[in-house]
Amino acid sequence: MWIAFLVTIMLVIIISATFYAFVDWNASRIMKSIKSLIAHEAAVIRDGKQQLIPATDIVVGDIAVLSTGDRVPADLRIVAASSDLRFDRSLLTGESDMIPGSLDATSDNAMETRNLALTSTFVTQGTCNGIVFATGDRTVMGRLVKMSGETKFKLTTIQKEIWFFTKVICSVAFSMFGISLLLFGVWLRTSYPGYDTISTAIMNSIGCLTAFVPQGLPLCVALSLTIIARRMSKRHVLVKNLATIETLGCMSVLCSDKTGTLTAGKMVVESIAFLDRHILVSEIEEKISEAPDPRFFAGLSALHHIARLCNGAKFDSTTAHLPIHERNIKGDPTDTALLRFSEALSIPALNIDTSKLLSSWRKPFEIPFNSKNKWMLSVAQETTTTGGDITEKSSTTWMLVKGAPDMLIKSCTTVMRSDGAVVPFDDASKQHISDLQSDWSSEGQRVLALCRKPLDALKPNLSPNDMEELMYSEIGNLTLVGLVGIRDPPRPDVPSSVAIIRRAGVRVFMVTGDFKLTAVAIARQVGIITQDRVDTISDVRAASSEKHLTDVSPRAIKPSEDGPIRSLVLTGEDVGGLTPLDWHVIVGQYVEIVFARTTPDQKMKIVEEIKARGDNTVAVTGDGVNDAPALKAADIGVAMGSGSDVAKEAAALILLNNDFASIPVAIEMGRLVFDNLKKVTLYLMPVGSYTEFMAVVTNVVFGMQLPLSSYLQVCFSITNDVVMSISLMYEKAEADLMLRKPRNARTDRLTDWRLFFQIYLFLGLMAWPCAMSMWFVYMDQQGLGFHDVFLAYNHWTAGYKGFTQDQLNHFVSVGQCIYYVTMVFMQYGNLLAIRNRRVSLLQSNPLWGPRKNIAVPIGMVATALIAVINLYGPGLQRVFLTTPIPGMFWGPPFAFGLAILCVDEVRKLIVRTYPKSFVAKMAW
Repeated sequence: MWIAFLVTIMLVIIISATFYAFVDWNASRIMKSIKSLIAHEAAVIRDGKQQLIPATDIVVGDIAVLSTGDRVPADLRIVAASSDLRFDRSLLTGESDMIPGSLDATSDNAMETRNLALTSTFVTQGTCNGIVFATGDRTVMGRLVKMSGETKFKLTTIQKEIWFFTKVICSVAFSMFGISLLLFGVWLRTSYPGYDTISTAIMNSIGCLTAFVPQGLPLCVALSLTIIARRMSKRHVLVKNLATIETLGCMSVLCSDKTGTLTAGKMVVESIAFLDRHILVSEIEEKISEAPDPRFFAGLSALHHIARLCNGAKFDSTTAHLPIHERNIKGDPTDTALLRFSEALSIPALNIDTSKLLSSWRKPFEIPFNSKNKWMLSVAQETTTTGGDITEKSSTTWMLVKGAPDMLIKSCTTVMRSDGAVVPFDDASKQHISDLQSDWSSEGQRVLALCRKPLDALKPNLSPNDMEELMYSEIGNLTLVGLVGIRDPPRPDVPSSVAIIRRAGVRVFMVTGDFKLTAVAIARQVGIITQDRVDTISDVRAASSEKHLTDVSPRAIKPSEDGPIRSLVLTGEDVGGLTPLDWHVIVGQYVEIVFARTTPDQKMKIVEEIKARGDNTVAVTGDGVNDAPALKAADIGVAMGSGSDVAKEAAALILLNNDFASIPVAIEMGRLVFDNLKKVTLYLMPVGSYTEFMAVVTNVVFGMQLPLSSYLQVCFSITNDVVMSISLMYEKAEADLMLRKPRNARTDRLTDWRLFFQIYLFLGLMAWPCAMSMWFVYMDQQGLGFHDVFLAYNHWTAGYKGFTQDQLNHFVSVGQCIYYVTMVFMQYGNLLAIRNRRVSLLQSNPLWGPRKNIAVPIGMVATALIAVINLYGPGLQRVFLTTPIPGMFWGPPFAFGLAILCVDEVRKLIVRTYPKSFVAKMAW
């Protein structure tokens, strides 16, 4: 007996350890890619000489030299710069715009001021020298990485649930262990000497312990999470930690970054406008074909001329063979958008052809865009004789200017109509253009003004400085050719995904470093903001002055389900001055919120303040380094596959194909894994725990021989039950899964009182008497009645009722196998009953229809084979004393399973018919 017991325990340890080792190995592959964000070499001036040194050797006080394409090796203050200096700070700020460099500070915020070059950002244009003032962890980047790694270890929601369940079960199990030993010491040892020895008493006590604990549950939890993770991987969602999957199902607030997450991160020209009309780029060809004469749109020729020639972006020659939208471009996003637009625009009827344009014109001089002027200027000179410009008198030299309308419109005296006619730019025209600019800006478009002016013949051999002075003097009397609206469009899947997420009861907030107007416009387009009125900080302050907020528990701070939907926009500056009462108002009264111009530490503060109120489970999406602290601070961080490595390192979930539509799928999978784990627990406990435990109790307390051996007990828990429960892990989502409110991780438990009622007072209360009855039926057939078996204690020895000890032992072995087989096949009914919480089996057939689950019949066959092997395997018979059973005992367990299923079908019918009844309130 001891050998069988030890072998059983070793099997449990080996199987569990092997499985958990595999799971840990499979789930612990976390990226370590910070090194790719650091410059490897740096050009510095030391002792008056420029030299190249390893970036790790750079120190505070060094003068670093940067040029186009360099990654900044440390935080620098710019002391010398070319007029066209520009940086790509998208890694830090999330904004796709190139940031001009300057010698003077433009903001108190280190990530907004333009006189600093920050570690790991890129120089996209120009050159500069800067004095190093911070290196390593003291840089802005270093602080961000440090912040993203400082968050303390915390249990995920499913780990908390398993830990709660473990504490409950272990408390009861150890109590049973202690009671069993106590009964032996104070009662059985003296009242029934010889019934138990110390060794058998210890084994029985351990039997109480192991019987009450569902040994298969840890395996089933890990398998459930693994199966869901594989489903998610098919949607290109990488789960770095299996335990975080269920947290998605608890998500009540989703804080999403804008650039690269909600939007594509690629600027495109969406609209163009002349004085008398504006046109969507997608409708240009249609409008021209509908016009009586293409010359009604002759102004497009001049617009194309400026967009293509007054442009600092260039196509990468290695991708010239690709379609225009797939070519790589070197330049800032605004110029890139204009370059793609002008390259794709081809209208033979208006003589618009980019290749002819480029071959006929050259650019002898150019003033790049800078933050002071907010415009770019190019001088274009015709190199060959052409038919001239069809909209104005031909001129061989043009000054072409594009830039911010606010800066250029005041220098314009004329304006062009769509037919190419030039008219005076009077006050009414200026007001019309200003209104159009405001409308476009409120829609999230960046507006550029395209202007031009004919020049007299340029003097040859002018120096660059003289030419620049001449061009500045010529800025005036410009013709406003038109406006161009450029948009970073939302990802096409975002609006529908946001709608699904909101229907699931999840509030979606935008947290971005972008400007307020642009952020609100994008939020409207994707469905985050739906109300016409959007409140501001003043409305929050007014509401927070009300006294009733001071006595409210933070857990109760959440929007009313019946209240109106309210929208709010706050800036980073607003966030910095918020009081706890202000946060009560923000989290408790607003469903739609946009946080604009936020810094990384403000993003993290936003996450922490939301988590502290309303029992919220907060998820954060992002792709930039600036998002990393918030991703780490959130209950679950979701990074885009194209995002920075720091963001992916901080996140628990990575959307490999940048598909925002994967988020509602992930939420559904998180809810599904919780539902399925609840079903698995409900499946395992009535038979795999309760029925096994009752077998041990009858032995310890009521003096009956053990109806289930230790081997069969453990074997049933870690093989039969696990194999059958796998089918529950493959169950599809129930119809209302994404219409339910998010689970409150604090109050909605995996194992609540309803589940325990279902286990111990409903399913379990039917299961263990059925199994026990089969034990007594067999004993009765052998001539041992109920009272001969029950309360036998130390009488069960050789000569009892005329039987030898071998005969008695054989009866026990057969009876134990009958008890085991009854449990195996009775579980068929349990499984079919538990597959759905409320829907009848008739509407959820596992063999066909929408709820088809082929794993159910496969699991049934597999568990039956395991039972046959246990009973008829020669080696198992010798070691674990298993034995074949009479044929009549193979049938009744199926009837018991059917009876359990029918009783549960009646319960579900009552729940569906009378949803407010006592039975419905008890439903799990």
